[in-house]
Amino acid sequence: MISDRTLKVAVLGCGSVGSQVVRLLLEQSDDLAARVGAPIELAGVAVRRLDAAREVEVPAGLLTTDATGLVSRGDIDLVVEVIGGIEPARSLILAALENGASVVTANKALLAEDGPTLFEAADKAGRDLYYEAAVAGAIPILRPLRESLAGDHVTRVLGIVNGTTNFILDKMDTSGAGFEEALEEAQELGYAEADPTADVEGFDAAAKAAILASLAFHSRVTAADVHREGISEVTAADIAAAREIGAVVKLLAICELHQAGGEESVAVRVHPAMIPRSHPLASVREAYNAVFVESRAAGQLMFYGPGAGGAPTASAVLGDLVTVARNRISGTRGPGESAYADRAVLPMGETLTRYHVAIDVDDRAGVLAQVAQAFAEHDVSIQTVRQEGRDLDAQLVVVSHEATDAQLSATVASLREMETVREVTSVMRVEGEAE
Repeated sequence: MISDRTLKVAVLGCGSVGSQVVRLLLEQSDDLAARVGAPIELAGVAVRRLDAAREVEVPAGLLTTDATGLVSRGDIDLVVEVIGGIEPARSLILAALENGASVVTANKALLAEDGPTLFEAADKAGRDLYYEAAVAGAIPILRPLRESLAGDHVTRVLGIVNGTTNFILDKMDTSGAGFEEALEEAQELGYAEADPTADVEGFDAAAKAAILASLAFHSRVTAADVHREGISEVTAADIAAAREIGAVVKLLAICELHQAGGEESVAVRVHPAMIPRSHPLASVREAYNAVFVESRAAGQLMFYGPGAGGAPTASAVLGDLVTVARNRISGTRGPGESAYADRAVLPMGETLTRYHVAIDVDDRAGVLAQVAQAFAEHDVSIQTVRQEGRDLDAQLVVVSHEATDAQLSATVASLREMETVREVTSVMRVEGEAE
């Protein structure tokens, strides 16, 4: 049965994602009505400029530059926000909720910076706030964490959540290219922006990691809580060193539960790391994303697919829109923020990890013992060590056992002060057991 009530939708933004949302709303209106149980009417599209070129033709009369006026209309049932950034997106979402509209957003930066304000506004208004498209594009990962795994105890989320960096690192691994060369190719193909800072320095992935950790561990985590390192310092030598130990370098978002003294805390970090080629994430190629979830009852789960792009992201937006529209018709709400656990965020220095360290050393007797002593003084156990080259090309490559990041950082600092160490040429974290 199709309800006589028509649900009116306002879209904020008509760029790559917004234009595809508009296209799907117009092309699939009959199917959407059948799935929702009520007609869906596109009531307006807010843009910066009326005369800008767009990927889709928007019907005359729907475009407006008055976004505030659009979301403040009393007849708007659902608002889709795909502007991005902090402002004016935050003010527009709050205005939409205050005026009785439910909201679907893809705004990872805003959610990671000020999600609690939005969730509290949604609760006060009695409306939905859905945001599946904020992380990993078309991949359904947030809803499984929020709903499907709500009865489980998630212990770890490990993911490749930025397609630009994955494309660059994949090209460096498969072709031997350096970072700048791989970045240039990514820009030529449209995978990287003209200013790639948000991607290559890990800001984008850190925002997504904060959202994933908040959902997985029922605690408020912001982007400021996430330890962040990008890939701009990764060299072809690092990629080759990973290959030597049967590993590949990926920019990982890692969210973990740590237990000490009977209390659990949350550790969240984004950085390049070596992972074994046998790990499922190692086979994620090009600009694809994947998220690996570990929980006590379900075990290990992996979610894979296109993590960006107009149409894939719009698919996630429309999925949320259908759910929120159904809730409006039935007079119900979906799950809101779950932050009951209120776990503390563990400082990076206390996080357990492993290091791969390449050290240029003097080729003489006793050097290996001195290096081993530096590790021992900081209570770091060595898993493997090998020597490469002779004379001026002598190098030691050490892979540690698990220790705190502070212990490992202190070890590297000690190595750099040793007379027999010419240079510590590479330091990279290792995840999983490399072969």
